Amino acid sequence: MKVNKVMNTRLLLLLALTISIASCSKKSDSKGGSKATGWKINDKKGGFQYASKFKKQATGPGLVLVEGGTFTMGKVQDDVMHDWNNTPNQQHVQSFYMDETEVTNMMYMEYLDWLKRVYPPDQENYKNIYEGASPDTLVWRNRLGYNETMTENYLRHPAYGEYPVVGVNWIQATEFSRWRTDRVNEKILEEQRYLKKDAKVTNTEAGKVFSTQTYLAVPNQAVGGDSEIVLQRGKGRGAAKKSSGSTDGAANAQPTGGNDPKNVYATRSSGLILPDYRLPTEAEWEYAAAADVGQREYNIYKGQKKYPWSGSYTRSGKRQVRGDQLANFKQGKGDYGGIAGWSDDGADITNKVKSYPPNDFGLYDMAGNVAEWVADVYRPIVDDEANDFNYYRGNVYMKNKIGEDGKVELVTAENQKFDTLSNGKIIARNFPGEIAQVPVDENETYLRQNFDKSDNRNYRDGDKQSSRYFKFGSSEEGDEKGKLNDNQRMYDSPKHNVSVDSLGSMVRKYDKSNKRTTLVNDDVRVYKGGSWRDRAYWLDPAQRRYFPQDIATDYIGFRCAMSRVGPKADKKKSARNKR
Repeated sequence: MKVNKVMNTRLLLLLALTISIASCSKKSDSKGGSKATGWKINDKKGGFQYASKFKKQATGPGLVLVEGGTFTMGKVQDDVMHDWNNTPNQQHVQSFYMDETEVTNMMYMEYLDWLKRVYPPDQENYKNIYEGASPDTLVWRNRLGYNETMTENYLRHPAYGEYPVVGVNWIQATEFSRWRTDRVNEKILEEQRYLKKDAKVTNTEAGKVFSTQTYLAVPNQAVGGDSEIVLQRGKGRGAAKKSSGSTDGAANAQPTGGNDPKNVYATRSSGLILPDYRLPTEAEWEYAAAADVGQREYNIYKGQKKYPWSGSYTRSGKRQVRGDQLANFKQGKGDYGGIAGWSDDGADITNKVKSYPPNDFGLYDMAGNVAEWVADVYRPIVDDEANDFNYYRGNVYMKNKIGEDGKVELVTAENQKFDTLSNGKIIARNFPGEIAQVPVDENETYLRQNFDKSDNRNYRDGDKQSSRYFKFGSSEEGDEKGKLNDNQRMYDSPKHNVSVDSLGSMVRKYDKSNKRTTLVNDDVRVYKGGSWRDRAYWLDPAQRRYFPQDIATDYIGFRCAMSRVGPKADKKKSARNKR
């Protein structure tokens, strides 16, 4: 009995000691001790600073979370056009955010107003910036139609404020997305007291424009290096308030430093700065439009939708709205909106956003209203053998330009670059205050297996290796730069040329060759979804078409997307059809 008592006493002591050690460990962890070194994280005296209380990415203004997953890309119900460019293939898309609606006229007008205030068109250095960003309102004109009302009013009249913007080419849509990134992050940093309050409105000078990438790389040079605007102190840990324009994640992120940190800027590790707004990839757009999540039962899809909504018809079957069209599209020759007194879809041209029910991801107008630009360069096939994860054709990898002094080079009014498009329109390639970009070189590509050059738009379809003229191991194919001669190219699309003569006049040279066999090149982009001008055939999310990236129309608009960082989903998984 004595032995048993001694053993029991020893066991109790051992258990108490274990509990004590565990509690000490938990106590140490709760104080922010590092699991790697045991050192204190976010010590007021200095050392390693990290947003250890970060919970999740903030949802940017206008965005809806689209949980990623697998789907069959390119599977169409009908192929009456016999395009042979919709080969079904299995793809997986990571979670991302997408605009709830198309970008509206009001949203784009805010962009134009900002450009006009910061880069006055009456100044010689900036005269092409505002004009280059302005939508082409002449897209509404028709040789045998009277559409001057839309030409004069559609963009700017408040009656069309909540209608999707049109007349915007792919390049302009991309530039809008970049501008939006900077304005949203500027607001977040202002609310977290990393930027002077209201400086984004009161200090609207071309030399003091906030750029996200410049702030991250060289914060002391951001906003023209004005230390009164770029503050070197954040809020105390745990004191960050919730931002109205940037929810949940921003409230939980903590600035680096202690209760009153000095000489501190926000960084990626602060958890405050959002990823870029951008155009969605074709795979993302199609996945979001199809919204097969509404057809899910356990780990399978019960069927393939023909449209973003369930069913095989364009009309609603619900009792209250039975017979109403579920999208804005052309129902027949000369029928854009039905009979007066009872309109089939409530519109003859575009319609106000949110006029039709959303799909199962909560996204509006993923069919009809306007077709939408996506990021991808068009090719007849989607090369699923090369990649089946976050598929995207269009990568052109760039890096920050380093000057002779070893520091990053910023764009100024003097070295700002402009592009003259094939139609003669002049568009700004970059803006003062941004970091100048150059293509990646051998320093980044040497001995890599995943990429070996900056421009990957032609990879496996259009580059020299894809041509029948390519000779493996030979260094003599093509010209001295390894490019193919004009008569050896896979895609020999027309090459129109625009130049400026010595008098400053625009000289347009049309390619009148009758030997061209295709319109496909590296400057044509995919657009998805049917529009108010299209028949129901084009409402299928898998349908794909292409258009030159520098030309605008009255039926193509766009919406933005943003990558998701962190976990795939916010909520726990649910069984059967529940979401």
